[in-house]
Amino acid sequence: MTAVTDKLAAASVVLTLFAVSTSAALGQKRYDTGATDTEIKVGNIMPYSGPASAYGVIGKTEEAYFKMINDRGGINGRKINFVTYDDGYSPPKAVEQVRKLVESDEVLLVFNPLGTPSNTAIQKYLNSKKIPQLFVATGATKWNDPKHFPWTMGWQPSYQSEAQIYAKWLMKEKPDAKVAILYQNDDFGKDYVKGTKDGFGAKASSIIMEESYEVSEPSIDSHIVKIKAANPDVLLIYTTPKFGAQTIKKTAELGWKPLQIITNVSASVGSVMQPAGFDNAQGVLSAAYAKDATDPQWANDPGMKKWAEFIDKYMPGADKTDSGHVYGYGAAQTLAKVLEMCGDDLTRANVMKQAASLKNFAPDTLLPGVKINTGPTDFAPISSLQLMKFKGEKWELFGDIINGDVATE
Repeated sequence: MTAVTDKLAAASVVLTLFAVSTSAALGQKRYDTGATDTEIKVGNIMPYSGPASAYGVIGKTEEAYFKMINDRGGINGRKINFVTYDDGYSPPKAVEQVRKLVESDEVLLVFNPLGTPSNTAIQKYLNSKKIPQLFVATGATKWNDPKHFPWTMGWQPSYQSEAQIYAKWLMKEKPDAKVAILYQNDDFGKDYVKGTKDGFGAKASSIIMEESYEVSEPSIDSHIVKIKAANPDVLLIYTTPKFGAQTIKKTAELGWKPLQIITNVSASVGSVMQPAGFDNAQGVLSAAYAKDATDPQWANDPGMKKWAEFIDKYMPGADKTDSGHVYGYGAAQTLAKVLEMCGDDLTRANVMKQAASLKNFAPDTLLPGVKINTGPTDFAPISSLQLMKFKGEKWELFGDIINGDVATE
């Protein structure tokens, strides 16, 4: 009898231990579709073709960054499987490609999808499916709305806060300015217009003209001619890269010299200033939150040294003057940080929880003093910028780092 009792007792101990170890294992490792013991599947859409194809290098940089991570053993032992598709900067195509990523490729999350129109088109779908639309590559203010869209989070500073910074600077430095705005006729351009008007406040009458263009237009030269006729002395260029380069080039061809301010997303030396012509771009203003690879002041910066080594090894021959490489690296480094923080709980809910728990995180490529901070009610990771002026063949930073936090509704 005792032997039987002993056996039962031993068996129950074994069962208890088994139950404990199983529950421990379950407690340790939790996965949603797209994550396993060996892999994390990350989806992405980029305009590799179409009117905003200059941004395609961002996706290529991210792909190379995750290859570097995988070569180093992955994140917590898991390799990143980065699946990226071309949406041509077209909202219907974006929807089609994201559905493919979710329903066919079964990704854990969609990371850094680019463009305000494309992200607007996929936002409701991803939120209804409870799939992270994480660190979107657009500065529209609406990505910071955790109450209504808990699965969507921005990354870069918002367009409205950037525009407010320009307006405030103009009121201080050029109080009598007559301002014209050239903007892309979509959510991207309208966000900048709103930020500008908010920034000017009671002095919004300084804006004497608002001229919009369609992203489908091959050239916007006729718009520049029309704006010049109104005789403003400041031109705010709220465009994507191709049209930014066209604007700077056309104002020079017309022999017209207003003060020109261009969006941060169109300030790349390689894809905007060079095609516009360095002579034509002298004195243009913009704002930055990341280091400029063409600026010699970062030659011995530890972060930019890591970036340069990465480019040389994983993207040999890439144009280092294209700021898209700096952007893609910084965004990918932020996702890597979040996935690392997730540990073995790779559920979509935990991905968003960790993304909303970043404290003073400083990717290698951000300006000193610019740090990433998020919280349950703050889905705007970066909110600081510094003004800069184009001189010679590079940007020169000036003034202090300015915080442009925009209150969420």
